Amino acid sequence: MDSRSEINVGGLSFKWELEKGRFLFEEQDSVLFWISSAMRSFFDTIEEISGEEASSLVFEATGFRQGLLVGEYFEQMKEVSIAEAAEMITNTYASAGWGRTVIRSLNIKNKTLTALIKDSWEYKINVAQGKKTGGNFLPAHYAGIFSGLFGENMWYKVNHYQIEGNEYTEIEYFPSSITVSKNIHELSRRKESEQIQQLEKVVQEKTKELQDLVKELSSPIIPVLEGIVVVPLLGKYDEERSEELVVRTLKNLPSYKANYLILDLTGLNKDISNHTASLLEKIGSAASLIGTETILVGISSELSILISQSSINLSKFDCFQTLQHGILFAMAQMGRKII
Repeated sequence: MDSRSEINVGGLSFKWELEKGRFLFEEQDSVLFWISSAMRSFFDTIEEISGEEASSLVFEATGFRQGLLVGEYFEQMKEVSIAEAAEMITNTYASAGWGRTVIRSLNIKNKTLTALIKDSWEYKINVAQGKKTGGNFLPAHYAGIFSGLFGENMWYKVNHYQIEGNEYTEIEYFPSSITVSKNIHELSRRKESEQIQQLEKVVQEKTKELQDLVKELSSPIIPVLEGIVVVPLLGKYDEERSEELVVRTLKNLPSYKANYLILDLTGLNKDISNHTASLLEKIGSAASLIGTETILVGISSELSILISQSSINLSKFDCFQTLQHGILFAMAQMGRKII
């Protein structure tokens, strides 16, 4: 072959300038790729990086916007009707290896049509990829073409794909408010929503872990001596936390064979409520049912005032100023002393 060669196929010009490394189709710079290897690799890479949903939208948006350029170019050729432009475009695409496309039921007034596409390069790539359904580059591409020709946004509906075992891919086209920009925005919002939901799930899981840890650490059961356990009350107790304290304490007292339960109130918040005071009566009464006596230590002046002003009766419990005093008292009641 000469360094500069040109052929004409179906009235279309194909030209090679080997010294410059150029291939021209209708005097426009073009490139040639093997469909089932190089182009397949290109599509595979996009899908691998972007994911199936995002890559599908990439192909659709790209196909539509490229088609729109073609349609607008032919729409400017006023001497060519829409039907003639459609035939010219499909013939041009056939000569460029895009497969054979036949336009049926073209209704200029209603701006509707049906396209039958057979053996397109997209179909061949999908076959090489082992896919069971067709792609949306070419369906969207022709939507872009006719959007340009009609001067109105067109969209599509694929009735069936060739790759599904049909003779051809059949696509209906019609005016629509659906746009590739809207689809991109919807995908972005959906992805953002999915990310937010995933973050919320992580936060909920971490929050539960922290809540469980707080429950474990906030009111630990400490066996100080045989038969004596201490439960320090820390912070503020709402209904849920109070119930958790009662359940955990009563559940574990038998395993320690506790004769005395010392509730250390030193770490309670200053904003003590009636609920906190009633909690002391509740846990002490419940402990007595399983044979454990309750001792209160570290009662603050705020708590003592609250108790005195309420109807809660804690006189049945022995009370001491410090934890040390409470432990010594319990030991004495058990006939023991520290030597």
